[in-house]
Amino acid sequence: MTIDRAVMSFAGTMILFSIMMAVSHSLNWLFFTGFVGANLLQASFTGFCPLAVILKKIGMKPGLAFK
Repeated sequence: MTIDRAVMSFAGTMILFSIMMAVSHSLNWLFFTGFVGANLLQASFTGFCPLAVILKKIGMKPGLAFK
C-alpha cells in the first residue's frame, strides 16, 4: 500500500466514523468530519498532508501525490 492510498483510506474511515458518531451521539462530531474534509481539500492544492509526513517517516513507500 502506498502513502496515497493509506491517506485516502484513513480519511474515509475517519469520515464514516464521525458520521456514525454524529448520528448516534452528538451532532458536534460533524465538526470533525468538516476538519477531515478541509484537510483533504487543502492537501489537494498544496500537496502537504500531516498524515503523509508521518507515514513517510515510518517507512511507507510514497505514491504519486505525496512524495
